Amino acid sequence: MYIRFPLSLRNVEDLLHERGIDISHGTVRFWWQRFGPRFASEIRKRRIEGMRSSQWRWHLDEMFVKINGEMRYLWRAVDHEGEVLESFVTKTRDKKAALKFLKKAMKKHGRAERFVTDKLRSYGAALKDLDAADRQETGR
Repeated sequence: MYIRFPLSLRNVEDLLHERGIDISHGTVRFWWQRFGPRFASEIRKRRIEGMRSSQWRWHLDEMFVKINGEMRYLWRAVDHEGEVLESFVTKTRDKKAALKFLKKAMKKHGRAERFVTDKLRSYGAALKDLDAADRQETGR
């Protein structure tokens, strides 16, 4: 029940009991396992639709990760609230990879008002191809 309210199964059982519905926490757990993912995806979908026309700031970064013993690059887009919007794993750390990552993120979440990046030149080149070079801010 942590999607919308921080309630335990027993808290939900108590709330329903106060309203005259007598069920066990096991029944609440069964309902939650059956219908919870559907509710969560609907809430996520509505939140993303609300973000499409926003004045939001994205923080873009990449980091090294080891997957099956091989070094890869994990690209991430994080919004101003700290929620990870998109992540993407590539073999390379160049303009082509940055462009593919940004296209994927923009297709799903729309265009951000500002992109805060590090000084990696791949971001600037990719944003220039997307006609968003004027929206880039470089951080550290």
